[in-house]
Amino acid sequence: MRRLARFIAAALTGLATVAQAGQVKYMLWDSQQLPAYRQCAADFMKKNPATTIKITQSGWGDYWTAISTGFISDYAPDVFTNHLSKYPEFVANSLLEDLTPYLRRDGLDLSVFPRGLVEIWGRDGRQYGLPKDWDTVALMVNLAHAKKAGVTLAELQDLRWNPRDGGSFEQVIKRLTLDVMGRNALSPDFDKAHVAVYGYQNPGPGGMTGQTEWSHFAVSSGFSFQDRPWGLPFHYDDPRLAETVDWLAGLAGRGLSAPYPNVKSLGAGALFVAGKVAMVPDGAWKIGYFAAHAKFENTWVPLPRGPGGHRASMRGGLADSMWVGSKVKEEAWAWMKHLASAECQGVVAATGVVFPARRGLAEQVVDLHRRKGIDAGAFLTMAQDLGFPMPVAENGAQVDELMKGAIESVLLGRQPAGPALRDANRKINQLFRPAAATR
Repeated sequence: MRRLARFIAAALTGLATVAQAGQVKYMLWDSQQLPAYRQCAADFMKKNPATTIKITQSGWGDYWTAISTGFISDYAPDVFTNHLSKYPEFVANSLLEDLTPYLRRDGLDLSVFPRGLVEIWGRDGRQYGLPKDWDTVALMVNLAHAKKAGVTLAELQDLRWNPRDGGSFEQVIKRLTLDVMGRNALSPDFDKAHVAVYGYQNPGPGGMTGQTEWSHFAVSSGFSFQDRPWGLPFHYDDPRLAETVDWLAGLAGRGLSAPYPNVKSLGAGALFVAGKVAMVPDGAWKIGYFAAHAKFENTWVPLPRGPGGHRASMRGGLADSMWVGSKVKEEAWAWMKHLASAECQGVVAATGVVFPARRGLAEQVVDLHRRKGIDAGAFLTMAQDLGFPMPVAENGAQVDELMKGAIESVLLGRQPAGPALRDANRKINQLFRPAAATR
């Protein structure tokens, strides 16, 4: 039976190898982008008839399980959509192909991508991804509710924030917060125990990145995650981050945002579309969600300016990476070049689902949304101010878990942010001590 099992396994391996000849397996998680990439594949195969592109789409959770299983079973996709929170572990385990030799050989012009989108996918002179899209964070506002509260669009577009008194941003939050009797939070009779509409909602703890939760506030106040991508140590013990988290946690106690357990179970986006929250921060990837589900007048506005006078937003960006074990690397590289080309990214831009990475295409997406009655210009505004990269390091899962636990304890009122973040930061940096000692 053992010999038979070995024979069958060998036969299946042989079939898989044969099946791969001329076929490039490509995988992504976003179903909304699937039609665009099917069109890109059709265009590519028309020009390259000897190569077949096989596309597989799977939801976020199942996607990464499938990628990891593929690595282990030696049958991973040749090219796949990669995420900054995942790729450091892939690099550490030598699972990604270094694209540098291909780039040098073919002279691919990377200046067509905005600064930062390429560099973040490299380490020690090696390149592990080609940019495919980017995103920033902005503020989604229930404009119908704001108008009733006497808050103008001009006010919403020029908010100021600081961690001491919240600035004009907190004043607007109070004006938008209403108790069940219709009194806003500026009224001495405001009943914080019986709130009908909360003025602002923090989406949650945010883990190691705080992408939509706290990073924009903290960075606008002077905080930085690390001195550079891959750099050590982390700076989560910075008092400016603690001030930010304490301010956010304090909103619920004053009735200005929903208690964290409610947000954890329902989600900030769901509370917004239900009319229970007047403002919520979110990313460009949610433009379609709010357009489809918010049945009242709404708009995107830029995030508040921080104490230093700048707006800040994490500038995320996905990339396509090649599996180091691919048996069709030349075909896979040809497909990657097409994915990064003006032709394919133009197809993606025409769908309006995301902002493609190449310069000039984001403006086309904004124009497309404007014709549909959606003003997405706030995301471009955020991209033009103080953009900063997602933190990049090995041990990302452990770092994320430690930060999530620390900030969650603050949101639940179990401890102040200062000691919670200092303890988490100490544990996080201990994860890197052996690696740091060798550098």
